[in-house]
Amino acid sequence: MKIRRQIFCSGFAAYSPSVCRYAAHNNLPSEHPQGVRRWVPRRSATTLSQRGFSLIEMMISITIGLMIVAALVGVLASNSRSSKTNDRTTDLQSNGRYALDHLKRELRHAGYRGYTWADPNTPTTAIAVTNECLDGGAASTFVQNIRQGIWGANDTNPYTANCLPAANRLRGDVLVIRRVGAPTAPGTIYFRSTYAVGEIFASGVGNPTVTGAPLDNFPVQEYVYYIGNGGDAGTDTTVPALRRVTLKGNGENCNGVAVTAALMCDEMVVSGIEHMQVQYGRLDTALHTQYYNANGIAGTSTDSSPSAWDDVNSVRIWLLARSPRIENGYSNTNSYVMGDLPSYTPNDSFSRQLFIAVIQLRN
Repeated sequence: MKIRRQIFCSGFAAYSPSVCRYAAHNNLPSEHPQGVRRWVPRRSATTLSQRGFSLIEMMISITIGLMIVAALVGVLASNSRSSKTNDRTTDLQSNGRYALDHLKRELRHAGYRGYTWADPNTPTTAIAVTNECLDGGAASTFVQNIRQGIWGANDTNPYTANCLPAANRLRGDVLVIRRVGAPTAPGTIYFRSTYAVGEIFASGVGNPTVTGAPLDNFPVQEYVYYIGNGGDAGTDTTVPALRRVTLKGNGENCNGVAVTAALMCDEMVVSGIEHMQVQYGRLDTALHTQYYNANGIAGTSTDSSPSAWDDVNSVRIWLLARSPRIENGYSNTNSYVMGDLPSYTPNDSFSRQLFIAVIQLRN
């Protein structure tokens, strides 16, 4: 019986001893032990919990993680580029609006002479101004020409020999605005005004005698606007800017330097302005406003006698604002039509926006 059991159990080597005995006792065939379950050693919970990842599983997990990180980095980089582009666009629009609003305000005051509308008296004493803007006239003729509230030059610079060197101007028109300020403002050159008449004079040489009342001394303010480079302290010299040459007097400063005598000072108004075109409105025989380029109106900026510039009643102005930095992947092939320019096509990677306005002159 023992020998039979050993022989019989040889066919059940994969089973437990109890299965072998059960099979031998019931004469079950060793090839197909019916009703007998194969015995498989059980693993404890501790053994299962200690099971790790295979190399393939780890490689798949790392690949998926890297893909997620790469996607997040791409999204962040795209958001950063979009944010910078939006910031530059905002700066461009802000600079353009500021420049246009500034010129609007100055043009509405152009020709203001205090209390009087009458032509000013001839100055009793000549007025000396350092670096005066002269387009061929004699000394003092530009500053003293307070009767001419507005004047312009079409795509040229008439002041290369004095206040506006050729290297300072980049392009576009030149716009001259003359007026007086509030009586309390500082200055060296004043316009003494009453209802009847007025006269320009320099402080320290005695007040001129004018008739009528009320009477006040108004500081003379004269500006020559043009397009040049930035260049002021703390600014990028490669960025174009709206600039002006300004009459400065005692008590003011010129680019951080105290002014002790009258002079013409070059200063920046706002950066990011690349082009300026101006046209001037006059009434035609049918009493309709017709706009002309500056070279279509006779007269210079030093003419003290009446001229066609006295008839200008409005100004049409174009300002082209430009972003300070190029936009990667962007190509600006737009053509901008301004004034008498048929088109201005930069063909580069800077963003631009054109600002246009018509300003009615009040004086």
